Amino acid sequence: RRTQAVCVPAVHLHMTAATMQVSQKDFEKAQEQLKLLKNDPGNETKLKLYALFKQATEGPCNSPKPGMLDFVKKAKWDAWNSLGNLSQDNARQKYTELVSSLLSAESADQKKDASPGEGRHDGYETIVVTTKNNITKIMFNRPDKKNAINHKMYREIMKALEEAGKDDSTIAVITGNGDYYSSGNDLNNFTNIQQGEMQKMAEDGAALLKEFVGHFIDFPKPLIAVINGPAVGICVTVLGLCDIVYASDRATLHTPFSQLGQSPEGCSSYLFPKIMGLAKASEMLLFNRKLTAAEACAQGLVTEVFPDRTFQKEVWARLEAYASLPKNSLAVSKQLLRSLEKEKLHAVNSKECEVLKERWLSDECINAIVSFFQKKSKL
Repeated sequence: RRTQAVCVPAVHLHMTAATMQVSQKDFEKAQEQLKLLKNDPGNETKLKLYALFKQATEGPCNSPKPGMLDFVKKAKWDAWNSLGNLSQDNARQKYTELVSSLLSAESADQKKDASPGEGRHDGYETIVVTTKNNITKIMFNRPDKKNAINHKMYREIMKALEEAGKDDSTIAVITGNGDYYSSGNDLNNFTNIQQGEMQKMAEDGAALLKEFVGHFIDFPKPLIAVINGPAVGICVTVLGLCDIVYASDRATLHTPFSQLGQSPEGCSSYLFPKIMGLAKASEMLLFNRKLTAAEACAQGLVTEVFPDRTFQKEVWARLEAYASLPKNSLAVSKQLLRSLEKEKLHAVNSKECEVLKERWLSDECINAIVSFFQKKSKL
């Protein structure tokens, strides 16, 4: 599992001569409009908004620098401090412009997503679920965060799998929106946790992970992963539980568990050696070897690789042909292929989650994560 450190780029301070200063009323209106956003804009954008708000209301950063281990407060402090002596008027202006651009982009995305003949499922914020041509598509939809998976997204993916397993579609497809398939776990899953909360965090995290992986094990229909870009951590390990994996030739697959002092999950400790052979699986799961799509295909983890320029066209044409096959026949055949393994997979899932819970509470894991974030902050 990979956690992604928050990147805090310097906010551009340039203001053209033609830029008009916004009034306090406009600034307050922008604060209200921000609440209308339906999708999480991502940590990077939220840090910009936080910094600009503090600069607009309090002026240059005047609070003491937080400790290195307080990742969230330190990221906020760095973002605010990076604005230097930007005037409060200019900070109000940039805050208002950023909110306006976020609302406009979300409105455009909503129009784009509403494709003719494609039924969009309501009730999701971090993913987009649609049904068309007998295919239920579950698309990770946090492109600004490289589709990093937060707790809400875990629960929404489980809900989508439950619904897809019961609806009239023939197959289900998981893919990502944007350049990434998924960058793994969101930073917020692991930060701002007080010392006394560590045990509960580990227990809750292990329970959520066990339930999440269980949904893949028990999914009753053919489940296809369409890897549109780089994939990291949990979204890689559950590929062994998918029935087919198609990948763009620019995709990579990475499971940096030992780098973070953690251990494999998603039944990969059992399925990857079975699929790839013990030596290749060990290289990936123990020693953080990142595979290209072509390498993963040669080792059996990926079914087929397509040129990126034709990836979407070729894959979806093939999937539509698959979805025209008799639905019940496919479901029954999948159960025959998977039924003998189900009990074993649930046992492996339980064991992996127990080990991970212990790893999360270990000094080795905590130190590895701190070291990882420190290296990221220097980039």
